[in-house]
Amino acid sequence: MKLYAGIDLHSNNNFLAISDIQDKRVYQKRLPNQGDVVLAELEPFREKIVGVTIESTYIWYWLVDVLMDNGYTTYLANPAAIQKYKGLKYSSDKHDAFWLAHLLRLGILPEGYIYPKADRPTRDLLRKRGHLVQLRTSLINSLQGIISRNCGCKLSGSKIKRVKENHIGPLLAGQEDLELSGEVSKESIDFLSRQIVKIENTVVSRVKLRKPFLGLQTIPGLGKILSLTIMLETGAIERFAKVGNFSSYCRKVPTTWQSNDKIKGKGNSKNGNKYLAWAFSEAAEFARRHDEVARAFYNRKAGRTNRMIAHSALAHKLARAAYYIMRDNVEFDHRRLFA
Repeated sequence: MKLYAGIDLHSNNNFLAISDIQDKRVYQKRLPNQGDVVLAELEPFREKIVGVTIESTYIWYWLVDVLMDNGYTTYLANPAAIQKYKGLKYSSDKHDAFWLAHLLRLGILPEGYIYPKADRPTRDLLRKRGHLVQLRTSLINSLQGIISRNCGCKLSGSKIKRVKENHIGPLLAGQEDLELSGEVSKESIDFLSRQIVKIENTVVSRVKLRKPFLGLQTIPGLGKILSLTIMLETGAIERFAKVGNFSSYCRKVPTTWQSNDKIKGKGNSKNGNKYLAWAFSEAAEFARRHDEVARAFYNRKAGRTNRMIAHSALAHKLARAAYYIMRDNVEFDHRRLFA
């Protein structure tokens, strides 16, 4: 008799449900988040279990690894694509767990991507770098506001970030409270800058661009760090059947729903990978600044629409180019992208 398991996973516990080929409920129990406990409860059913389905929450790593390391066929469910019966009056963790098992039995489970275990630590380290960059940017923006309000001038972010020079002290000198504010901000920005560089050096020393991703650095606006970010966040490019699937995953396609040229609503703009969205947004900004062809495209688009739409359009273009570069192992070609 074939059995199907579903696990509704939470931060401090999980609900394990097992059903048979006729949806008869064979087992149900709430368990603590302990790998040995989960394995012990599954062991009596091991030989009959076809697969174990886990909902893709932010804490799925440990449980998926435990199950896969112990020989269980494991599936990661994509919660954004799972539809429940709209007429339900009551739902619970037990219901959700059995629903996962039910979808697996029917062969209609919307699957998420189980990212390779070996690459996860480096990917998460680059994500931490992105977090630090955001924190530093917020401090720079705040400091620029203080300088503009009190000094009537603007100090560029590049000057503020210079670790070996202090352009802030002279501007706020003689104003004790403002001096302290500037000093604390500058020290925090410099500290974050050193940590960002530390992470970059570590990642570059440990990870090299694999062959399908070497061409990413030929794209205008993509340096080593952004290229590594795209490689590690993308994973296997083969999992995207078409360029549109990849662009959507990068959050670079519109989410509006139209009918008869009228907007009827919009989809979930947060579907996809926010880190890839950030990477291609950064690449678009660098490309606009330093590549003549990309800048010309941006200016034409901005002239017909506005800067935000032009920036998004350029980021979308670069995401599409990256897909073909990774899939076909080729280099960037201005003529094909901006023709």
